[in-house]
Amino acid sequence: MSEKTGGRGVVLVSGGMDSAVTAALARTECDFLGFLHVRYGGRTQLREERAFWNLVGRMVPERHLVTDCPALGEIGGSALTDRSIAIPEGELGREGIPVTYVPFRNAHFLSVAVSWAEVLSCDRIYIGAVEEDSSGYPDCRRIFYDAFEQAARLGTSPQASSLSIRTPVIRMDKGKIVREGVRLGVPFDLTWSCYREGEKACGQCDSCLLRLRGFARAGVADPLEYEKAPPGAP
Repeated sequence: MSEKTGGRGVVLVSGGMDSAVTAALARTECDFLGFLHVRYGGRTQLREERAFWNLVGRMVPERHLVTDCPALGEIGGSALTDRSIAIPEGELGREGIPVTYVPFRNAHFLSVAVSWAEVLSCDRIYIGAVEEDSSGYPDCRRIFYDAFEQAARLGTSPQASSLSIRTPVIRMDKGKIVREGVRLGVPFDLTWSCYREGEKACGQCDSCLLRLRGFARAGVADPLEYEKAPPGAP
């Protein structure tokens, strides 16, 4: 475990398991954390926001902020923001970029995070992107965060010129993320991963299948309820 360095960080918290584990890892390094949630018009916006508030209540960051990025919903082009595009059945072996990719979403989120970090005098931003065991989104690659970090340093005040973008789970598979979360006491029962609407996770979309596979690999029971989870998980 990293030792706290007195750092100040902004954590992008979607309400999902990856961002919750990222927040817990950030706490091992920082004395001050701001949890940031960005609503963007996704299908599960209300459920994700509820998960965020539950995590805020349990993890108690020093600051929290919920804000909006309506442009992504208005632009569409993704099954997560355009209801005319169906959420596909999960297929973890699928190649290419899936229709659930929201075009350049993480850049929008990071822009908000950089602005807030500058105001809060934070020296780092955390995001729970996963490259090794994900749906294949291009804005979840470390090469993208390296480039964005450089742009953020160039486009902020001199006081923020050393700002870093931290991606502590980016090289982990979902099993390791679950194990890290268990070690850190992450309340997985408060998180939400499903792409579809409902009080129970569908158990069939890519995000549910990735989550279920992670818990299965970690040998840990997933505390979420599913409408239809594959027997024994994938």
